[in-house]
This record gives sequence, structure tokens and C-alpha cells, in this order.
Amino acid sequence: MELQQMLFTQGFGTRRLCAGLVQRGLVAVEGRVCTDAHEEIDVREGLPFTVDGQAWEYHDKAYLMMHKPAGYECSQKPGAWPSVYTLLPGPLRQRPNPGKVQGVQAIGRLDQDTTGLLLFSDDGAFIHRMASPKHHVPKVYRVRCAEPVEDAHVQALLEGVVLNDDPRPVRAAACDIHAPYDLDLTLTEGKYHQVKRMVAAAGNSVAALHRWRIGQLELPAALKPGEWRWLIAAEVSELRGSS
Repeated sequence: MELQQMLFTQGFGTRRLCAGLVQRGLVAVEGRVCTDAHEEIDVREGLPFTVDGQAWEYHDKAYLMMHKPAGYECSQKPGAWPSVYTLLPGPLRQRPNPGKVQGVQAIGRLDQDTTGLLLFSDDGAFIHRMASPKHHVPKVYRVRCAEPVEDAHVQALLEGVVLNDDPRPVRAAACDIHAPYDLDLTLTEGKYHQVKRMVAAAGNSVAALHRWRIGQLELPAALKPGEWRWLIAAEVSELRGSS
């Protein structure tokens, strides 16, 4: 693949802009400064390169996680709060995706006041696999309740509660008391404000909400609010198999 094409696929602008980066000596591949935009590069997953001194890796498709902080919306056109996309570097937001929205997309949404594990990708099949309720990918939330958690709350959530937009009971896949005011709640679908509405229907209310696991992938303790990192191949494979 030509170097300018490689940079284009990774979101560094048009081919002309990418060629200019190379010609100005701002691009190095595996530590070697390149000045020929048409140089053929043997691309591979994880190929290290730098652009204007910033380290990058080549990825045919982007798969990443973020520790979403409070006060951000999972929208590219936010309203009252800033967008989580502003926490990502420009190239990830600009990766070409023919026929679709440009850049990586958040998989599902967390409310502006909800924190925790958020996935992004530009792989349409992967996004569908993770987001579709048909695949029953479990998502685990740590719920801080306004009132002490009682066994009756847990029982109601496991047996099913009725929300005002659906007469059919909605059940938690699992529900455990973590602390006097805390629940670990597992869901396999994603209705609007589902956790908050379910807890309210069970007779309590949500004071704080944090998603800490999707499938078997847990939010790393080392990843601080607002930070992101690439998923490794094993994590992507494990998520694909989640059900």
C-alpha cells in the first residue's frame, strides 16, 4: 500500500494532505523517516508509525474502549453537554468509512451522567453484533441507589418489572447486592434509560450509574476517566463470542 494511502485509511486527511505530511518529513514508519508519498509499505496490524512526532499503529479496522467520564454525551451532535468524540484524537474521528458516517462510532449510548466502559469501532458488523438485542451481549452496571437495597428490589428486577412503554416485563439477566446501597445489574438489551427506569419500577432510584463490563471485557482500573485505548485482538475475538 502506498504510504499516502496508508495515512488516508488511518484518518490523517485527504490523500493530498497525507502526501504533504510525508513530503515535509513528518512521517516515520518503524522509526525510519519517509519522504516519498508513493513508497510502498508492507502494512500489517499494529505497524508502528509516527506523524509529526505522535506515535500511532496501523489498524485495518478500529476497535477501542474508553472510560467515559460524567458530563459527556454519546452523540456527534450533542446538546447541553460536550461530546465523547471530543475525547478522541482527530484521526479516529476522520477515518474514512465509505457509504457510512465518517470515523469510529460509539457502540450504544451512556447517559451524560453515566460513567464507565464505552466501545467504539468503524466495523459495521462488529457494531451490530455488540449493539443488537438479538445477540444478548451482557452489560454489567454498578448501580448506586438512593435508598438501601433490599432483597425485594433484587427479586423484582430478576422476576421482571413493567416499564411505561412496554407491557411485557423486563428482566435483569443477573442482579446482586454489592454493598448496602449498591447493585451489580446485568442486562442483555438496551432500552432508553433502562437501568434507571427498572430500578425505579422496583421501588428504588438511581443516584449514580457506572458500566464496568461488556461481555467478559472489564474496564481496566488503569484506564482513567476520559482515557481510551485500542482493544487487542484477543479482546475483540472474545467480544465477538459474547452472548
